[in-house]
Amino acid sequence: MKKAITYECLHVCKQSGARRGVIHTPHGDIQTPIFMPVGTQATVKSMTPEELKNEVNAQIILSNTYHLYLRPGNKIVKEAGGLHNFMKWDRPILTDSGGFQVFSLGDLRKITEEGVEFKSHLDGAKLFLSPESVMEIENDLGADIMMAFDECCPYPSTYEYTEKSMERTTRWAKRCIEAHKNDEKQALFGIVQGGMYKDLREKSAKDLVALDFPGYAVGGLSVGEPKDLMCDILGFTTKFLPEDKPRYLMGVGTPDYLLEAALRGIDMCDCVLPTRIARNGTALTWNGKVVVRNATYERDFSPLEEGCKCYTCRNYTKAYLRHLVKTKEILGIRLLSIHNLYFLSKFMERVRTEIENDNLLNFKKEFYGKNKLYKEI
Repeated sequence: MKKAITYECLHVCKQSGARRGVIHTPHGDIQTPIFMPVGTQATVKSMTPEELKNEVNAQIILSNTYHLYLRPGNKIVKEAGGLHNFMKWDRPILTDSGGFQVFSLGDLRKITEEGVEFKSHLDGAKLFLSPESVMEIENDLGADIMMAFDECCPYPSTYEYTEKSMERTTRWAKRCIEAHKNDEKQALFGIVQGGMYKDLREKSAKDLVALDFPGYAVGGLSVGEPKDLMCDILGFTTKFLPEDKPRYLMGVGTPDYLLEAALRGIDMCDCVLPTRIARNGTALTWNGKVVVRNATYERDFSPLEEGCKCYTCRNYTKAYLRHLVKTKEILGIRLLSIHNLYFLSKFMERVRTEIENDNLLNFKKEFYGKNKLYKEI
């Protein structure tokens, strides 16, 4: 059977063990390691597809199964020809399963073996998602990569709860495989769980690898645990994942976490952070964060970052951006979003180059030396 996606490892850094690769998909190749912008509701907030391609060079974006199931509805997206046609994006798309969104509802949800009963965050209506219904929704959406339905444990959780949750995630993964209807065009990834317990992580990874998914995500991290613990669990977990398939760390988007993920063999990461902090008037730079709403930038007529070639830095100053943010003009959000996504795109491009040059550990030392905002592991 023809595979929807394949992974090709191009180089392994002799200095760090990080890997440089490419994921081949029906809508184009993805150079890895990669940061993926999040388009929750079939749009990366404030950005047009043309800006994402031409200004940011986004190779792949994410959309959210839970939110699109609620609005406009997966059947409407299917009638439109799938997500690619609906949102006019001709590069790869990944859809999550909605598991994390349901997890974040807390007391508004009830988990059973069959699935999850919960109340809509929009109107309180009672809804139900199962592995089978999630596969139907994701098949309707038509993304190149789709995620299995899982249960994400909160941090901290007891060993007993985490073990039961992890085992349920594995059983749900089997049901997802059985329900998935479009293997040749959509790749279904499994999600490793197991909380902060290494023996559970090992078992989860081995059980999912035995199911032969075309790719694997490491879930249940970046949910409030300390950075050093996250990195320890991540590095331990990836050892049990196949070398010939993509590895995806869910929900990280700061430069330090992206770098640490690459050092531990991760190929793909995503997060809402760059556009979220843009809406709060904050920019990412090679020397840390710039909070342009601060009064110190009122008369600062320099760009967000000297030497940056993004549209925002080529044309506008901190003083103007501060004015837009303070007056709550939409353009301010758009310009900061362009810069932040461009920065992360360039950051990962640099990471890929340093892997190719067998120099990633030296780059790590340089990065943390310049960026006192982030704590080195």
